[in-house]
Amino acid sequence: MAGEEAPPGALNLAEYAPAGARTVDCFRRIRKIGEGTYGEVFEAMDIITGERAALKKIKLDDGKEGFPRQILREIKLLKKLDHENIIRLKEIVVSPGSAHGAGGSDDYMYRGDIYMVFEYMDHDLKKVLHHSTPSQVKYYMEQLLKGLHYCHVNNVLHRDIKGANLLISGGGKLLKLADFGLARPFTRDGSFTNHVITLWYRPPELLLGATNYAEAVDIWSVGCIFAEFLLRKPLFPGRTEQEQLSKIFELCGFPNEENWPGVSKLPLYKTIHPTTPTKRRLRDIFHNFDSHAVDLIDRMLILNPTQLQIGRWPIVSEKQRRNRSNGGKQRRGKIGRQLPLMEPRRWWHPQKWNQSTIEAMEPQLKHRSPC
Repeated sequence: MAGEEAPPGALNLAEYAPAGARTVDCFRRIRKIGEGTYGEVFEAMDIITGERAALKKIKLDDGKEGFPRQILREIKLLKKLDHENIIRLKEIVVSPGSAHGAGGSDDYMYRGDIYMVFEYMDHDLKKVLHHSTPSQVKYYMEQLLKGLHYCHVNNVLHRDIKGANLLISGGGKLLKLADFGLARPFTRDGSFTNHVITLWYRPPELLLGATNYAEAVDIWSVGCIFAEFLLRKPLFPGRTEQEQLSKIFELCGFPNEENWPGVSKLPLYKTIHPTTPTKRRLRDIFHNFDSHAVDLIDRMLILNPTQLQIGRWPIVSEKQRRNRSNGGKQRRGKIGRQLPLMEPRRWWHPQKWNQSTIEAMEPQLKHRSPC
């Protein structure tokens, strides 16, 4: 059974959209570009500055609570996170006449539509995922790892990494992690719902019912994205949770107490039965690709999530990793601070993927045999 989600900290929306703040009339809608659980998304232009923006119209829940809890959490997190590879929430605006303050901030009420105003990005990664050049793959992976690592050192899990939530702009040069609707702060001893992350990118521990998890769930998703970049197709395209597990075990091996201590205690472990014993053969399907890139995928897609935590990050410094492994308290980077790339050569990271490697990979990507 999934763990209960802890409620978000109190958020006074008047802090972000105070009485007298700008209304949505300050924007000219250009076109509808998407629709999600909590509302529609429009491309728009700020009529004062001329800048393009993405307007996310929020559907208010009926009843007393009104504003969706997940949206409150998303606003709170995005106002905290400040990184070049994370989407920026610029402001909150409301429909004309939708807000009034009858007294103090406690009386500040909303009577109408509320919009989240984001910086505008040209398209999402899903549109280029299957036809990017090796140099683009390298650049996108570097930016994704940096943005996600920044989230993790600030105790935030994204929990929905997929191509549609990775936005591209700047002539295809800038990637930003977006859609924090399922994101949440986390602690090591917390219990959270396992009904998160789109199925194809969901890690085995969640599929087996785990409710205590941390950064490893996001790293599994990144590994799936990286593999999809190389293969030009999803690595684990399951249609059901059971089929998803089967596809994972077929390439990553069947979990047991030897390769994943504690796995037999997960709620759904006893419901899985391999038809034949399976050994790990993930690297076999990437035999035509750069060994350093495959090495990173292999380390990201490890069944045991404890081996997927901070120690295997390609952008964590050696000092930070020692602090974590020694049980010492990790000093969190301040908001906006960039963390150094780790030094050990045994880890591949995009900055060490040199031009000769890229040139060697290009013919393999263009003329590879179907997997």
